[in-house]
Amino acid sequence: MSVLVPSLGLIMFAAVFLVLPLGFPVGFTLMGTALFFSLIGHLLGAFDLPLLTALPQRLIGLMENDLLQAIPLFVYLRVIMQRTTLAQELLEAMSGLFGSHAGGLSISTVILGALLAPTTGAVGASVLTLGLLALPAMLSAGYRRSLACGVECSAGTLGTVLPPSIILIVLADLMRGANAEAQVMRGEDVHGALVIKDIYVGMLAPVGILLALYLVYVVATALLRPADCPPLPPERRIAFIALLLGSIVTGRVYTVEAAALGAIVATIYAWARSELTWTRWAETVRTVMRLTGMMFLLLMGASTFTLVFRGLNGVQMVHGLLGKLPGGLDVAILAVFAVTFCFGFFLDALEIVLLVVPIALPPLLALGAHPIWLTALMALTVQTSFLMPPSGFALFFLRSIAPRDVGTRDIYAGALPFIVIQLVAIVLLWRFPGLATALPAMLD
Repeated sequence: MSVLVPSLGLIMFAAVFLVLPLGFPVGFTLMGTALFFSLIGHLLGAFDLPLLTALPQRLIGLMENDLLQAIPLFVYLRVIMQRTTLAQELLEAMSGLFGSHAGGLSISTVILGALLAPTTGAVGASVLTLGLLALPAMLSAGYRRSLACGVECSAGTLGTVLPPSIILIVLADLMRGANAEAQVMRGEDVHGALVIKDIYVGMLAPVGILLALYLVYVVATALLRPADCPPLPPERRIAFIALLLGSIVTGRVYTVEAAALGAIVATIYAWARSELTWTRWAETVRTVMRLTGMMFLLLMGASTFTLVFRGLNGVQMVHGLLGKLPGGLDVAILAVFAVTFCFGFFLDALEIVLLVVPIALPPLLALGAHPIWLTALMALTVQTSFLMPPSGFALFFLRSIAPRDVGTRDIYAGALPFIVIQLVAIVLLWRFPGLATALPAMLD
């Protein structure tokens, strides 16, 4: 029994993954497991039960966090675009620019994935949205099935890495706390608070390289094998329309204001086109409330879990284990990100971020990793895991909506070139940390 007490936090972490397959909501699973182990820890003398009195203030802090207030606005924007033709018109507008050329629709899909990224709260939602819009268009135009599936899946995962997506909002907020905790672990006074803008700016170069590699691949395919991605028929090309969401994509205003502006513009545009009625608007608001409630339930569950994990000295144990690994910081980072990569097979991005960042990243930061560089690596690793056969989330969701003549083998084959692209981007970022850190340093 005395051997189990120091490892109780790690046992709790492992227990979560035994309970998750039972099908309970992840937020309740995290919260219930944490409370159960807090009682066990109290009985074994390993947890101070009055520590749970800090929980209400932590949950109120989630509600009052000005950065997290952008989440319902981005969710609203995504639902509005799904319930109207706005996303479809964006795709057709992009196709109007490139439609007369081979590969034009695949280029348009990648660009649309980037434009929709700020509204994405989950990879599944983005993949489903693009799959319902772009995949039928590419298949009807005569695209090779594996190419169409690969483009759609990869574009659908951009919501994990392109600022200011909901995933990055949560990741950035958690990294602020992880960085402060790492300073305490090193015995330093908390100083130099991590600025959210720096994380967004730090993602620009890695994501820019990733998008460039995507586009190089689809353009090269169009040049070398134009029959695999023929141009759209002339009657399906339309003129370019005014681009929505410009303020969000450029990030020139604060995240919450950008989200609000995008939501207002989309609502006005939908009303002007008579695509939004009072009934549909009411349904939209109810959907947004339900989705936002689910996200904040997950945040509440994760907050409870990390509070108990810390109370069981779990973070200190993780720090000790990582510090003892041969090879120092590099091997420790590889170990954490290998586990993170595996999580992508059965957890969504938000769930991974909420589990891994508060537990595993403070020790890595305490060992000397740069927070902005580590954030970029985390985002790219999670994104790559969603494309990995056989159970990557993006592949799973595309399989659920793809036509019957599109085989699972087509989906896997289409994802492979983009997995290689993802790994190239990760290796470049690993080898050259300045890709993430140089631009924020220049702007400070």
